Amino acid sequence: MLRRLSALPAHPAWGRRTPGDLLHPELEAEQAYIDFAYDCLETSRERASRLQTMVEVGRGGTEQARFEREVIYDTIAQRLVQLHLGDAALCFGRIDTDPDLVASPNGNGRDNGHRPLGHAAAPTGSVSGPSPLGEAFYVGRVAVSDPNQEVVVVDWRAPVAEPFYRATGRSPMGLARRRHFATRGRRLVDIEDELFGERALGIGRDDGISGHGALIAALETARSGRLGDIVATIQGEQDEVIRAPMPGVLVVQGGPGTGKTVVALHRAAYLLYTHRFPLEDQGVLVVGPNRLFLGYIEQVLPSLGEAGVELAVLADLIDTVSVRGSDPPATARVKGDGRMAKVLAKAVRDRKRPLRRDLVVGFGLERLRVSVDRSERIVADARRRSRTHNGGRRFVETGMYEALAESSRAPLDAGDVRNRLRTDLDVREALERMWPLLTPSELLHDLYGSRGLLELAGRHQLSGDEVSALQRPRSERVDAVVWSTDDVPLLDEARALLGALPRAKRAGDTDELRTYGHIVVDEAQDLSPMQLRMLARRSLSGSMTVVGDIAQSTGAWPHASWDEVLALLPRRRGPRRAELTVGYRIPGPNMRLANRVLAKAAPDLAPPRSVRQDGRAPRIVDAGTIAELASTVVRVTGEEVEAVAPGNVAIVCPTSLVDDVSGALAAAGVEHGVAVQQGLAHQVTVVPVAMVKGLELDATVVVEPAAILDEAPQPMRSLYVALTRATKLLTVVHARPLPSVLGGPPDSR
Repeated sequence: MLRRLSALPAHPAWGRRTPGDLLHPELEAEQAYIDFAYDCLETSRERASRLQTMVEVGRGGTEQARFEREVIYDTIAQRLVQLHLGDAALCFGRIDTDPDLVASPNGNGRDNGHRPLGHAAAPTGSVSGPSPLGEAFYVGRVAVSDPNQEVVVVDWRAPVAEPFYRATGRSPMGLARRRHFATRGRRLVDIEDELFGERALGIGRDDGISGHGALIAALETARSGRLGDIVATIQGEQDEVIRAPMPGVLVVQGGPGTGKTVVALHRAAYLLYTHRFPLEDQGVLVVGPNRLFLGYIEQVLPSLGEAGVELAVLADLIDTVSVRGSDPPATARVKGDGRMAKVLAKAVRDRKRPLRRDLVVGFGLERLRVSVDRSERIVADARRRSRTHNGGRRFVETGMYEALAESSRAPLDAGDVRNRLRTDLDVREALERMWPLLTPSELLHDLYGSRGLLELAGRHQLSGDEVSALQRPRSERVDAVVWSTDDVPLLDEARALLGALPRAKRAGDTDELRTYGHIVVDEAQDLSPMQLRMLARRSLSGSMTVVGDIAQSTGAWPHASWDEVLALLPRRRGPRRAELTVGYRIPGPNMRLANRVLAKAAPDLAPPRSVRQDGRAPRIVDAGTIAELASTVVRVTGEEVEAVAPGNVAIVCPTSLVDDVSGALAAAGVEHGVAVQQGLAHQVTVVPVAMVKGLELDATVVVEPAAILDEAPQPMRSLYVALTRATKLLTVVHARPLPSVLGGPPDSR
């Protein structure tokens, strides 16, 4: 059993005291230890700064010496980044081992090699080192040592810290006590203790939630428009995902509020810590669904001391073209279909053609010739020998000049023929006919611009309507084309088929494919087969973390199960699966309303269990008429701003109503932003329902559910997403009749 002890009950107000509250008896001693840890951290920063100024990275010395200095300099610079915490707490807890077991927090009888903490240098009155319960380990954001190199704080990712997150009453992992700290900057304001084993006295509950007070306090904190880390309040099932082995593909299913996004980011930080070599050189990539989402999560990894992870949307992975906007759902569906891989492969093969007529060119006093039959053999030979299209051009050129030389009555060297005829217009046209050098943009531009080429490439693959969906007018210049996000995986597929251009024709080195040692993919349930192929192509070893919620598949390619996703990802090792079942963010009343939609959106999925069962019931506000809808939204938004101040409020709208709502807010003098332009920088933000996935807000005002159902590609799933963004208050405003799933009249949906 597990017993909770705290100066205050586990309550959202944990850490907020009144004059009559009793202080925890060890609060002063623990504050002294935290002060000591901060002093050691500052000493480490000063020492690293001095070392940085001593390392001269200049032009002198040998190349090896310069390389070594640069490595040392980069290492010191990275350490300085790790030691800069800003307002983040350094130390957020402590674990005490059971003295009846061998001094190993894992309780497995093995010595982990960690000495008692802070023996000689610890401040007077602190509780560092051996405690009355056993050996003490302080767990924090980064590892900190004293001037004698004795450990003061252990990194949260270290093996010794694992019981801080994973120990339960049934499996204490060798712990006698777990202690959670509530801090304001450097000041310790409260302590919450959990006792294990016989010390628990058989009282209390073991619901799998550790540090209940700290967790609730963190969940009740007002949102800032940026996702924060959860390193101080990671729960057991989340920690299992974070510390899962790196090899292979790990799929994490998690409903709204289960923390799957932040867990995936903490996993990236953990893997970099545990597998610093080789991941630091191979790279870690985090892929999000849109730029609003990337801006929302961008501070999490730096707050954990990992600034070298690359955050990107898929369009960032092909940096040679302009990408903006999306295609209509019908076109997006075709472009995302896995059949497009065969269509593009056929389109490339269709560009490898024999001559229509013999090539005849003048060479001095005679005329050299390449017959149609010979050109056919040259193309066939190049197809056999080349791995990529552009790589095969040299075989065609060699075959062409050899054929021209052999057609002479006198012996000719093929190299001489090449040198003299390489600029000949007829020869160049023949080579472009037989085997043109192509960029991905040129291939797709030609393909989309010709129904004949589309029908030829799509024979046995595409219907007439699908060909029409892909066709579009040609532009005068291919470099002026603005591609859609749905074109991105097709451009990448074309790059894989075409290969790099010859060096003389490259504008830069951007043709080289960048691969990564580990890839984290968020909201993966919405990725099309072609997008999944694009990501698989960038995985160096098949190591990926894929997170999402099948019930929130709202795009043109909704997947019925994770099996469909896994079929298109690397299979070098058997995939592993995990599920996050506890909802931390969404209050119970809000979740109960959303679950009515979930029952229709994804009836096979079980909803997450909400930790927070209290809270205001969702409000349903009838605007009366369509003309009064926007003004009603403005009024309700003002009420919610006042209720959650200083927290933020999102007005979640169907795309058709974004401008109307924003205009009404502006007319009423309400300062606000529109997510498409300003992200979540304002306290009030108007967010199209298509962009709200993955975000969390203090309050949300969901506007016109009937219009959301009318406009979204996946109606019920989009409404489910809209209803599950608020950490506190949810209001639904409507003028049209409510959908039956929300209590309106029965309808056909």
